[in-house]
Amino acid sequence: MSIHTSLAASLRRQLSASPDDWEATFRSMVLFDLAADMELGFFLSYYRNFAIPSIASTLHANGEIQQRPMKRSYDTAIVIYELIANGLDSDRGRDMIALLNRVHRNVPGSKDDFLYVLLTLLVVPIRWSRRHAWRQPTPAELAAASRFFTELGSRMNIDGMPETYADAEQFFDRYEAAHVAPSIEGQHLMDATIQVFQSRLPRPLRAFAGQIISVMLDDGRLVSALGLPRATWLSRTTLKGGLAIRNATRRRRPLEQKPHFTPGKAVSSLYPNGYSLGQIGPINVPHSPAARNNELP
Repeated sequence: MSIHTSLAASLRRQLSASPDDWEATFRSMVLFDLAADMELGFFLSYYRNFAIPSIASTLHANGEIQQRPMKRSYDTAIVIYELIANGLDSDRGRDMIALLNRVHRNVPGSKDDFLYVLLTLLVVPIRWSRRHAWRQPTPAELAAASRFFTELGSRMNIDGMPETYADAEQFFDRYEAAHVAPSIEGQHLMDATIQVFQSRLPRPLRAFAGQIISVMLDDGRLVSALGLPRATWLSRTTLKGGLAIRNATRRRRPLEQKPHFTPGKAVSSLYPNGYSLGQIGPINVPHSPAARNNELP
């Protein structure tokens, strides 16, 4: 199979995917076809919560992000990737959903607050991929992503999930229009978390971490709420050019054979030798015995 046939075959599979195969379709999207861009989208979705004063106040009062910003950031990503890679009803998936429910059991917030937090993980990565990925998400992928988060929301007792991706975008935009605003708590959370992004950048770029995030967010209202520096024409042009070169290169390579995420394997310097599910999550939230012992062979 040639390089171009490989990419074309992948696209055909994702275009013609059955609605019944929503979990496999979304898994392929996140771990193979659009892996790098979906990861960046998940990363950006994490910051948006800090721009909602009520949510930022709750997160700030908890103290977990300020005290362990790297662990909180990577654990949040691990949970969502565990769910995608293994499936919502797998043993590891059920352990991660149980952890999410324990973590959020006594968290204050309105129904719309919880719905918004969940929908950041749907809307933000897809919007980023639509604007910047090497190809557009397919209609089947949009439907599969929406179904995945609807099912996750049901398992987390979050009611009112939009029926379609378009409905999710409408709720998301209405909520942000009504609630995005600066807050001291949100800016403290942003200041604590930006070091995680800096650690992933080449050393010469670390001083520009805030401006790089601003360019990626591409939303002046959000940038102001988070206390980030304004993006410049040069930084926007650099990002656009860099992504264009990356995408041109990507289209000339075969689809990756290894998934973007492998459960239990090493993750940055936080879990250099891999992790067990019992290590994931806030240190003051107990895990089930199954999660403490749930290690991959």
